[in-house]
Amino acid sequence: MSSTGQGGPHSLAFRVMRLCKPSFQVDSIPLLLDPADLLVGEDIFDDPVAAAQVPRLLDSHVSSPDSSDPSYRTRLLLHHPSDSIGVSGLLVLPQAFGAIYLGETFCSYISINNSSNFEVRDIIIKAEMQTERQRLVLLETSKSPVESIRAGGRYDFIVEHDVKELGAHTLVCTALYNDGDGERKYLPQFFKFIVANPLSVRTKVRVVKETTFLEACIENHTKSNLFMDQVEFEPAGHWGAKLLKADEHHSETKSQTREMFKPPVLIRSGGGVRNYLYQLISHGSAQTKVEGSNILGKLQITWRTNLGEPGRLQTQQIMGTPITRKDIELQVVETPSGIKLERPFSLHLKLANETEKELGPFEVSLSQDDSREEKVVVINGLQTVVFPSVEAFGSKDFHLNLIATKLGVQKITGITVFNTMERKSYDPLPDVEIFVDLD
Repeated sequence: MSSTGQGGPHSLAFRVMRLCKPSFQVDSIPLLLDPADLLVGEDIFDDPVAAAQVPRLLDSHVSSPDSSDPSYRTRLLLHHPSDSIGVSGLLVLPQAFGAIYLGETFCSYISINNSSNFEVRDIIIKAEMQTERQRLVLLETSKSPVESIRAGGRYDFIVEHDVKELGAHTLVCTALYNDGDGERKYLPQFFKFIVANPLSVRTKVRVVKETTFLEACIENHTKSNLFMDQVEFEPAGHWGAKLLKADEHHSETKSQTREMFKPPVLIRSGGGVRNYLYQLISHGSAQTKVEGSNILGKLQITWRTNLGEPGRLQTQQIMGTPITRKDIELQVVETPSGIKLERPFSLHLKLANETEKELGPFEVSLSQDDSREEKVVVINGLQTVVFPSVEAFGSKDFHLNLIATKLGVQKITGITVFNTMERKSYDPLPDVEIFVDLD
C-alpha cells in the first residue's frame, strides 16, 4: 500500500494497518533427528530386555533441553514429537499489507496521530473507498466531530469494505481540524492498493441427447490454500440443476455426521484446480421457454483461507446454446427390442405441436437422400402415413411400419414430416440405431 499527502506541515497524520488473521510462526530450523535413531537400531525393540534399557541409555547420552549446553550439541535433536512440525505455537502479526483479493472483506485499523506540541480541536474525520466506478463513505464524523486530540495523542477507528471490484483502489482519509494557533486546516491522505482475482472459473456446456451438462473448473491463483465451503449453481428460472459426484464409499453414503458436518473441499495454492459437473434439467414446456434465451444460471462460490478468513464470489450469467423453438417436434416413443431380418416391425412415434395454433394435416415418409446407396431400413407398405391436424400444444401418437434388409447395427434415417396445408417440410428425425438379427 502506498500513501500520499498534500499541503504544508500538519499536526495530524494518518497511519493505516490492515487487520487480518495472523500467521503461524515457523522455525527456520533444519531437519531434527530422534536420538533413538542415532544410538540404537530398529531391531532393538524385538528384544524386550534391550528395549527396556533404551530410556536409560538415552538419558545417559542426551542432555535435557532445559540444561545448559554451551556447545549446542543437542540443537538438532528431537526432544518432543511436536517439535518435528516446525511450528513454535506463536502467531505472527502481518508484517506487510499483503495481497487483497476480490470477494474478501477489507478491514483496516486507522490511527490519526497528533505529533505536535499543541492540542488539536474540532476534528472532522472522513474515510472513503474510491474505485474506478464509485466512491463509498466508510466513516464520517461531521455530525459528531472529535472534540480534541492532545499533544502526542491519537484517535483510532476501524473501517470495513466488501471488495467487489478488481483493479486499483484508494483509501481516502481526510481530516478538517483547528490547529494549535486556531487555524482551520485540511489534511488529505491517500492509501492505494490493487485488488486481484483469487479464482478463475472456466465453464463448458455440452448437450448429450437433449440433456445439458455444465462443467466448471475452479483454479486457485492465491498464495494460500482455499477451502471451498460452497460451490453452488443457481439455475435460471426454467432450469433445475443437479451436482453429479463420483460413487462414494458405502460407509459415507448414509452417514448423518457427514451430512451435518461436510468437510470443505481443498484447492491448493498456486494453481490448484477442482472440477464440478452439473446436470441441468429443463422445467419449462414449450409455453414457458423463451425463444433465443440461452441463460443457464450462475455459480455461487464461498471459501475460507487457512485461518478461517471468508471469501465469496458470484460469477456472471453462464450462457448455453440458444433455445430455438420448433413448430413441430417428432420423437421416438418406443423401438422394438427384437428386430429380425426382412421381417416387418413397428416404430412407435409421437408428433407434438409446439405452437399456439392448430397445424396440419401431415404426411410422414422416408426421404430419399442424394447418396446412391440403398436404404437399409425402408417402409413396409404405404410409403406415406397421413393423419389429420394437431391442436395447439397437442400431440398424436402413431406407428410406422418398417423392414430391415441387412444384419447388424443399422440406422433408421430420413423420417420427415410434411405439412400439406402450408406446403412446408420440417427437420428430419435424428438417426435411430437398431440391431437386426436373424430369425
